[in-house]
Amino acid sequence: MPIFVTRSSMPDIEDYIKEIQPIFESRILTNMGPVYKKFQGMLMDYLNVPELSLFVNGHMALEMAIQALGLKQRGEEAGGGEVITTPYTFVSTTHAISRNNLKPVFCDIRMSDYCMDPDRIEELITDKTVAIVPVHVYGNICDVNRIENIARKHGLKVIYDGAHAFGETYHGIGVGNFGDATMFSFHATKVFHSIEGGAVAFHDKRYGVPLHELKNFGIHGAEEVSAIGGNAKLDEFRAAMGICNLKRIDEYIRSRKQVHDRYFERLSGVDGLILCPEQKDVIHNYAYFPIYFDREKFGKSRDDVFAALREKDIYSRKYFYPAVNDMECYRDAAGKATPVAHDVSMNILTVPMYEGLAMEDVDRICDIILS
Repeated sequence: MPIFVTRSSMPDIEDYIKEIQPIFESRILTNMGPVYKKFQGMLMDYLNVPELSLFVNGHMALEMAIQALGLKQRGEEAGGGEVITTPYTFVSTTHAISRNNLKPVFCDIRMSDYCMDPDRIEELITDKTVAIVPVHVYGNICDVNRIENIARKHGLKVIYDGAHAFGETYHGIGVGNFGDATMFSFHATKVFHSIEGGAVAFHDKRYGVPLHELKNFGIHGAEEVSAIGGNAKLDEFRAAMGICNLKRIDEYIRSRKQVHDRYFERLSGVDGLILCPEQKDVIHNYAYFPIYFDREKFGKSRDDVFAALREKDIYSRKYFYPAVNDMECYRDAAGKATPVAHDVSMNILTVPMYEGLAMEDVDRICDIILS
């Protein structure tokens, strides 16, 4: 059987049937019904966040979080809003900025964790800058303290893309508590999923109203439409899947840790392979296992290894490749050169990582890489 780069975790089918049975009885399928509310409450407890709004997917959660914080209006007042972000991310992050009529300004990353380099942020701030949108990459947490200090100094909003960081903590604090808001993705390929889904965690209750309006047509009652909004609600069936998976998330993460530790045991110390060390004071979710290939030292390139694995029906991923500012639609975007992000995108590979991946398969993957 082929080994894919990821495989969706699934609960026992009996558990899912039990969760969806009330939906069949009530015929309440959407519009933030009782299953949605149960899921929302469970997530707030697990993530230890004071406020949380659920969405149909992570992209719409981020796009509407940017809108709810009024960044478009701030940008218009500044004569054209700019948002400092990273080119080393899935393109959805940048699209969410651009689709709000804001201009992405790309900041380079650190080689140590592949997150936005705080040393490079202030040189990009102008009188048009309205926000910073950093990304927690592979479950590595950004330098949240330095980013917060920079944002306060310049009066900027901070919205984190936390698609890779579900359930993580830093110094015991849930990652969703940093910045003005954090987006989580519950896509089927993530550590935790609800098939499709997403959420925005925030601590200022005032943001709850515009987030609700944006995802629910601006509707507040049967005869009250007080704002212009779209439709990005999470339905009851996906909420039910989220409830089932949330009950087992700690089990999933423990299994991923075993896979992570085996990779580290087999591949650490190999000349030309750079592995991501676990960050201090962070409780990790082991979302991905990235390997940086130094061709000169290792003797083979990232692409050579990708092809060798593919020949054996093992599907790794060049993730993220290309860097966003190397993509056609963003080549003319603002910001200075980002050599680290470009270099990493050309040389990194994420290998199969998921709950239940057999140790013999991990060893086979390592054997192919080492050979």
